[in-house]
Amino acid sequence: MKEFRAWHLFLLMGLFGLFFLFYQGLWGDPTVLPPVIIEEPAPEILAPVLYEGEPIRLSDHLGKVVVLNFWASWCQECKLEHRFLLALKKRFEDNPNFVMYGVNYQDKDHLAKAYLEEHGNNFEHMIDMKGIISIDYGVYGVPETFVIDKKGIIRHKQIGPVMGDVYSELIEKVIEPLLNEPVT
Repeated sequence: MKEFRAWHLFLLMGLFGLFFLFYQGLWGDPTVLPPVIIEEPAPEILAPVLYEGEPIRLSDHLGKVVVLNFWASWCQECKLEHRFLLALKKRFEDNPNFVMYGVNYQDKDHLAKAYLEEHGNNFEHMIDMKGIISIDYGVYGVPETFVIDKKGIIRHKQIGPVMGDVYSELIEKVIEPLLNEPVT
């Protein structure tokens, strides 16, 4: 009799688990993907710049707040957010503790340069032709934006375009407070 009850309990637990997964699939928010890299040290980056110059090394910017925006010339949402990124850089360009980079994701150099010529450019961009940087950062797709604090810890990940309310909240609730934190 005990075996019979244990088997029923096991079956009920399995059915409950399946029901929960089914429920999440139907009524859960499919755009919510858990950012697994938040509050972790930012992976090191050593990447060539899109235009001529020395490779970018992320660790050279310890003590500064760094914004990394992953984008591609073929990405429609990237085009929508681009003017907001230009405004973000302009807003903080005089702050010596602020750095911003674009990470051009699996794109051709000439297409990325043409995109920046058409849409404007006021910050540096690095090349991620093989997607290695994107894999290290757990990028699901472009655009995605990361904010790294002065200690090199990822403090924010934005999946999707930075524009509208997301833009305002990124400035007011993430970047400005991090810029005001002392380096300890």
